[in-house]
Amino acid sequence: MLGLVPGRSRRFRLETERLLLRLPEHTDFRAWSALREHSARFLIPWEPTWSPDHLTRRNFTARVHWAVRSHRQGTGLPLFLIRHADQQLLGAITLDNIRRGPAQAGTVGYWIGQPFARQGYMREAITALVRYAFTEMDLSRIEAACLPENAASRAVLEKTGFKYEGVAQSYLQINGRWRNHVLYANLRGDRRGRTDVR
Repeated sequence: MLGLVPGRSRRFRLETERLLLRLPEHTDFRAWSALREHSARFLIPWEPTWSPDHLTRRNFTARVHWAVRSHRQGTGLPLFLIRHADQQLLGAITLDNIRRGPAQAGTVGYWIGQPFARQGYMREAITALVRYAFTEMDLSRIEAACLPENAASRAVLEKTGFKYEGVAQSYLQINGRWRNHVLYANLRGDRRGRTDVR
């Protein structure tokens, strides 16, 4: 079940059966840095190269400020996945690059800590965020990209309604190399034919 506190406040919340999705807070630093460090070998092959200060409090503080600013300005929605049962941080999901006007689109990205992978948590989070984007934000297209060999990421996208659209050449620098990515998109059900926009 989806629940939320509306508006663009720091108190933004989406709730699912097992998860609370909320903006990162300064008090999350220890849990975030510990999970990222513990999961480093699991995450690094799929992510841009970590900076030398990636796991520092200073870097995390900048992330929190960016998250709050992005949400306030309506350009992004960076959320942490918190498990209801024990308040454990599991990972993060971000709706970013939000484009209004004729596009009404955004891009989703995500990561999950190794101990919590393949348990359906990210599927739950993606489903909730896409539903919110379509019903509350009035977006009509959510895009995602991943490495072709990332079978787990491709599977979760396909299970949450994303359709394969093609390959983007040298799309992102991942782990120190320019890499091709496969592109996916999820379209709102009424995104067909003519619109009222003139």
